[in-house]
Amino acid sequence: FFYSDGGRDKWKLDASHFIGEIVNHVVLDPRGSQTMLMAARTGHLGPTVFRSSDAGKTWKEAGRPPAFAKTKTGQGKAVQQVFWLTPGYHSEPGVWWAGIVPQGLFYSEDDGQNWEEVVPFRRYLEKLAQKEGFIGEPPGGGPIIHSIRIDPRDAKHMYVGVSSGGVFETNNRGKTWKPLNQGVVADYLPPPTDGPWHEYGQDPHHLAMHPLYPDRLYQQNHCGVYRLDRPSSQWTRIGDNLPREVGDIGFPIVVHPKDPDTVWVFPMDGTSVWPRTSPGGRPAAFKSSNGGKTWKRLARGFPKEHGYFTTLRQGFVCDQHDPVGLYLGLSSGEVWASADEGDSWRQIAQHLPYILCVEAV
Repeated sequence: FFYSDGGRDKWKLDASHFIGEIVNHVVLDPRGSQTMLMAARTGHLGPTVFRSSDAGKTWKEAGRPPAFAKTKTGQGKAVQQVFWLTPGYHSEPGVWWAGIVPQGLFYSEDDGQNWEEVVPFRRYLEKLAQKEGFIGEPPGGGPIIHSIRIDPRDAKHMYVGVSSGGVFETNNRGKTWKPLNQGVVADYLPPPTDGPWHEYGQDPHHLAMHPLYPDRLYQQNHCGVYRLDRPSSQWTRIGDNLPREVGDIGFPIVVHPKDPDTVWVFPMDGTSVWPRTSPGGRPAAFKSSNGGKTWKRLARGFPKEHGYFTTLRQGFVCDQHDPVGLYLGLSSGEVWASADEGDSWRQIAQHLPYILCVEAV
């Protein structure tokens, strides 16, 4: 954990936690408690959830971590990773949601102690997987369930991102689901035969909902950057407005905590070999202040050449200050920060292990 002064100028590492373990997500409960949950995969416990009731000073494993129910033959699915954590509705203290690899959505009603599966979601995805055009098994493991977004106006209304599946929506707390992928390209699939778009099979990397204007959604997809304004179900590819030589392929997307029209992305090389590094070795974030109509390149402080940065879907976040601070974690073990909404950047940490996620609290 790193701490800064009020101006976010000086940073200090307090201690090292879970050295050598895989930590996919760490989230502090924003509902006023000191509870923090960690999605981790350890060498001796496997995929699990750890809990802290003192804002990360001490940790204890969940009493019953997410696990699929055993079948009659005992050959049921096994959890490979607990990948994503989301606090529940603001008036439901103790409720948490978790996305799993392979495809699984779980919830806890006792502050992360015990977890139950949302079985209808898995069964829904399994039916889709049997139909033509649904990949379901991306390289490196089963489908990742991520980007669990709870509508702040309605606890029953949720969005979920599924790698190699698409974005899906429920209005009844997970009992039934429908795809929300119109307008999103999936150019790795055969051309659709029954319309201009595949109903599902897209590959969202990160789905963001604006916290104050929840009808505004953004996503960074394997095939572009998109915006959706509900109640429409048609996504617009705002990444087409990024420079052609840069493209609009990447993993994370960050929305301004107060302005729904301001959004940041961190593009990566999406050419034929898909190296997942900064295009041309020239790292830069791109900011739009008008909902994706135009973009501004933000690279002051980054290497001007031979900077082959890679950041994953949970590795780029913002804080709640004014001006907004941005934080970028790299697979090379570096953390870069901006205290002026991306206008300038500096490295605040290096020589860390492979960074999978960054959170600002």
